Amino acid sequence: MNMPPGPETEIVANVAVEKIDVSVFCVPTDFPESDGTIEWDSTTLVLIEVSGGGQRGLGYTYASMSTATVIREHLAKTVIGSNAMDIVHAWTAMNVAVRNIGKPGIASSAIAAVDVALWDLKARLLELPLMKLLGQVREKIPAYGSGGFTSYPLEKLYDQFQRWAGEGFKMVKMKIGREPDRDDERVRTARDAIGSSVKLFVDANGAYSPKQALAQAEIFAASDVSWFEEPVSSDDLEGLRFVREQASSGMEIAAGEYGYDAIYFRRMLAAGAVDVLQADATRCGGITGFLQAAALCDAFQTPLSAHTAPTLHQHLCCSVSRACHVEYFYDHARIEKLFFDGPAQSENGYLVPDTSRPGLGIELKRNDLAKYLIK
Repeated sequence: MNMPPGPETEIVANVAVEKIDVSVFCVPTDFPESDGTIEWDSTTLVLIEVSGGGQRGLGYTYASMSTATVIREHLAKTVIGSNAMDIVHAWTAMNVAVRNIGKPGIASSAIAAVDVALWDLKARLLELPLMKLLGQVREKIPAYGSGGFTSYPLEKLYDQFQRWAGEGFKMVKMKIGREPDRDDERVRTARDAIGSSVKLFVDANGAYSPKQALAQAEIFAASDVSWFEEPVSSDDLEGLRFVREQASSGMEIAAGEYGYDAIYFRRMLAAGAVDVLQADATRCGGITGFLQAAALCDAFQTPLSAHTAPTLHQHLCCSVSRACHVEYFYDHARIEKLFFDGPAQSENGYLVPDTSRPGLGIELKRNDLAKYLIK
C-alpha cells in the first residue's frame, strides 16, 4: 500500500537555493600547446558552488572569465530562491535571462556551469551518485586518451601515446592540421607508438577545406585512422557531409563540440553531417542540455561522444544509451586531478564513476587550488 508523503519527503522536495559562489582559476599548461587553428599556454576554469538544504553542489566550465560575469550579473539572481529539485525550471529561467546578451558561447557556458552545480546539489540532497539520479544504463564507459598537440615534437607525441597504450587505453586522439605537409609523418609516428591494436583518432579542429580534408583522409587511411574529427569547420555542414560520404567506410566523421543548444545538434544530425555527434556539457547548457543532445541522438539513431571534462562526463555517459565514449583530454584530466578529490581515473581504458559518493563524487582540494585563483 502506498503511504502518503511524510514531513521528510516534503522537506527534500522543497529545498531553496540559498547562495551561488563563483570563482575563476587559470592553470598554465605544462608544455606549449596548439591544434590546427589556435595556440594556448593556459586553461581557465570557472567554478560554481551552489548551496541549499545544508549541502553544496559543484559545477564548472572551461571558458573565459567573462563567464563568471554572466553568472554574477544575470544568472545568480534568477536561480537563488528557486527549488533545487526543479532544475529544468531553473534552466529555462536562465535561458530567458540571457536572451538579450546572446545565448551561444559565453552565456551558454555560464548556464552550463550553474546547471551542473544544481544537478550535483540535487544528487547530494538525495544522497545519490549522479549516474543513479539520471538513470544508470552502464557501470563504466570507454575513454580515449586525447592530446598529441601539434606543438609536440615527434618524441613527445610518441612518448605520450606509448604511455597511454601501456595504461590500457584502447583509443587515442591527436591534433592535426597546423602543418598539413607534416601530418602524415606525425600520424605514422602515433601509429608506431601505439601498435596495431589501439584505435587512432585525429582532430583537425576545422583547419582543412573539404577537398583537402578528403585528400588527408585518404593518406591517414594507410595508418588505419578510424576517427576524423572536425575535418572542416563544424559550421560547414555541407563540407562535413561531403567528407563523410566520400571518406573510407572505416573512418567515422565526428563534430559537435561547439554546439550550444539543441537546435544546433538537430541541424547537424538532420544534415547527415556526422557519423558520431559530440556534445560538451560544459558548453551546451550543462547536464540538462547534454540530455537534450542525447535524446536527439536517440531520435536520429546516432552515437554520442562526450567532449573533454572527463570527471563530469563519465556520469552522463553511464546514463545515456547512445554514449560510445568519453574524451580523456590531457589538459582537463590534469586540472581535475589538481582541483578535485575523486576525479575521473582511467581503469584499463574505461572510466568507472564511484557510486559510493553522492553527486559527481568530487570534493575541492581548496588548499591546492588557491594558487590558481584569479577572480
